[in-house]
Amino acid sequence: MALAGKRLLLISNSTMHGRGYLDHAEAAIRSFLGGAGRVLFVPYALADRDAYAARARKRFETMGYACEAIHRAKRPREAVAQAQALFVGGGNTFRLLKTLQEEGLLLPIGLRAAAGMPYIGSSAGSVIAAPTIRTTNDMPIVEPPSLEALGLVPFQINAHYLDPDPASTHMGETREERLRQFHEENAAPVVGLREGAMLSIGNGTVLLQGSAGARVFRRGESSVEAAPGASLGELLA
Repeated sequence: MALAGKRLLLISNSTMHGRGYLDHAEAAIRSFLGGAGRVLFVPYALADRDAYAARARKRFETMGYACEAIHRAKRPREAVAQAQALFVGGGNTFRLLKTLQEEGLLLPIGLRAAAGMPYIGSSAGSVIAAPTIRTTNDMPIVEPPSLEALGLVPFQINAHYLDPDPASTHMGETREERLRQFHEENAAPVVGLREGAMLSIGNGTVLLQGSAGARVFRRGESSVEAAPGASLGELLA
């Protein structure tokens, strides 16, 4: 699953505590989009698509980009074919994937992204860039026909990654334990993206950006800490 030619910005979260929607990612988004004037927004991860689209439109317009919502397009697949850039918002990953499958949009989005169309994902929108959604944190509130996602990258993503809290009295599995359970059944590496972290992918490289680090998990190996600015290509091959 080659990364060459793809331009992806995969953000862990849309909102940081104490800040507004996409404020923490604005500089990265501006740099990533460059001269693109229009962004096609995919709001399928939330139930109220109109309200979600209005929020995204207002935010992107403040950054100087027109923003149209795919659910209002008469022909969604044509909208993808004509898009200058795509932003897939967060919410419930199962609902997002199920809707994309039902609308027949996984293949068109995958083909455009493979050809170099800028793809921005946040939370669930980042998780679906992986081969599957098996490392999402979300409840399966709907049942998609398959857990297979866009497969734009050869590794899995766990957004909003939380480190174990030694002071916690919670007896359920930590996020790390759940990701190790994933590796009992699956081989793909997993990037645990903390809030504030994002992956910038271009020219075949995977660069960790943002204000927080990430944890990289590989089957049968100790997890590895990665700091902002690190290149993760070798860890995720």
